[in-house]
Amino acid sequence: MRVVVIADETDREGGYVTERLRQLGAEVEFVDRGDLPDRAEHAAAGKPVDLLLLLGSYRSAHDPKHVRDVMAESDWVRGSLAAGTPVMGICFGAQLMARALGGHSYRMAEPEVGWVRVDSVDHVLCPPGPWGQFHHDTFVPPQNAQVLGSTWHGPQCFIDEEHGAKAIAWQFHPEVVPEVYAQWVDDEKTTVRAADADGDELNREARRLAPQARTRAFALVDAALDYLDVEVGTIVS
Repeated sequence: MRVVVIADETDREGGYVTERLRQLGAEVEFVDRGDLPDRAEHAAAGKPVDLLLLLGSYRSAHDPKHVRDVMAESDWVRGSLAAGTPVMGICFGAQLMARALGGHSYRMAEPEVGWVRVDSVDHVLCPPGPWGQFHHDTFVPPQNAQVLGSTWHGPQCFIDEEHGAKAIAWQFHPEVVPEVYAQWVDDEKTTVRAADADGDELNREARRLAPQARTRAFALVDAALDYLDVEVGTIVS
């Protein structure tokens, strides 16, 4: 199983998600979203890709200053699906996927931060959690996509089967480990204050929930791969 992960050059933190993919025998290749190669040329130069994974970002998918990078990544999403490669997105990745497939993204009135339970209609592909949240943007899903979960801030998961291969996206962060969450809290103090949250308490909660978060993330990856029809290998201990 070959997985291409699009991420910021300075934030290649796939956490529990890429940990599980590697356990399942995946070869994981990171690609910098700020300098994306042409998708068709990349595919022609290497092995076939079994899964495209889009991680979060400090960027906003609707920010005009990032339009070139957003358009390039959107081409990867549409081209991958058209070529039969399923796509999985997290946070910014979900917002970008929504835009690439006909929806849009926008800035919320206030950020969603902390460990939040999700209202879900599918407890396999979008379990209630709680899940780690750290975002100020949200999305409107593509037309004909199916929303599987939400909070009062907005949608938290959608699936799409209208553009070739299947796609799944989560607004929450199944991948995040306590050390990375603590870095977000430290780097984005303004966001924490805007959410009326306490940084020390957020970090304590991240550490307390870490064992369950890892178990939930592994189960979610397994369920998503099954839904996306990605064939996995033997688990590597």
